[in-house]
Amino acid sequence: MPYPTTMRAIEIKTPGGTEALTIATRTTPTPEQHQVLIKVAAAGVNRPDVMQRKGLYPPPPGASDILGLEVSGTIVALGEQVDHLNIGDQVCALVTGGGYAEYCLASTNCCLPIPKSLSLIQAAALPETFFTVWSNVFDRARLQPGETLLVHGGSSGIGTTAIQLAKAFNTKVFVTAGSAEKCRRCLQLGADAAINYHDEDFVDVILNLTQNKGVDVILDMVGGDYLPRNIKCMADDARLVQIAVQHGPKTDINLLPIMLKRLTITGSTLRARDNAFKADIAKQLLNNVWPLLATGKIKPIIHSTFSLSDAAKAHKLMESSQHFGKIILEVNPT
Repeated sequence: MPYPTTMRAIEIKTPGGTEALTIATRTTPTPEQHQVLIKVAAAGVNRPDVMQRKGLYPPPPGASDILGLEVSGTIVALGEQVDHLNIGDQVCALVTGGGYAEYCLASTNCCLPIPKSLSLIQAAALPETFFTVWSNVFDRARLQPGETLLVHGGSSGIGTTAIQLAKAFNTKVFVTAGSAEKCRRCLQLGADAAINYHDEDFVDVILNLTQNKGVDVILDMVGGDYLPRNIKCMADDARLVQIAVQHGPKTDINLLPIMLKRLTITGSTLRARDNAFKADIAKQLLNNVWPLLATGKIKPIIHSTFSLSDAAKAHKLMESSQHFGKIILEVNPT
């Protein structure tokens, strides 16, 4: 399948505000041995993109400097060692960068087929959030049927994914969100309780909901002053997974309840992990989650789409926190 030698892409002129994002012409990349080149239909917008734009989250060694951690589209070229994918296949992929462009390289191990019944636009909303939630909630935190999960940021792409996956695997889900409307929509999506953190203290609400037992697992993107409050609403042997630090990376905590309740506090970032680690998550998703997507039991929640040239508008919406679910860039309209 022929493709052009140059492509449109979003560049960061100088780290800073949304005005730093500009359209540029780049050389279309060539896949290495275990890579494919994808003609990008759509790319997801994620908070790490905003951090990178500001100069706070540099790409790992060897990754593209172009923003974008997830794409969907059609394979147009194969590396020499690729034997299980074909030119013309439609896939979605987790990438280490390069998604805000007309063409993007992806490791074959990080490509997944488009679930039946989903469009390419919807599929672009899958990789980053589904890889993250599965890896952290189900692998790292070992959430089990019958347990309780607290998700901070229930209205985010991560949050809407976590609600649906946890409910699909028979757990109880509590979330925090920043408005009554967002709480209402989280409840519609399946959350058992939604706490407006502007109006209520989530610690008090969680302890009341659980008869002072606390929750078994917490997925937290806030950090900072949330950590000691999280500890207060964790049950015996509970697990807390930290995946972002929107309130900062530092806080003071009391170690005694961690010891007395045998708590596990852990965390992770996904982007810099090697392809073998990501390939294992991809296999688990294909076996355990893709069938649920195919039947419509769960689905990506998309707030809005923007054209590639409107990437700055997409970032402004992300930073406003007015969205519910995912924000998508439509790159090569189909």
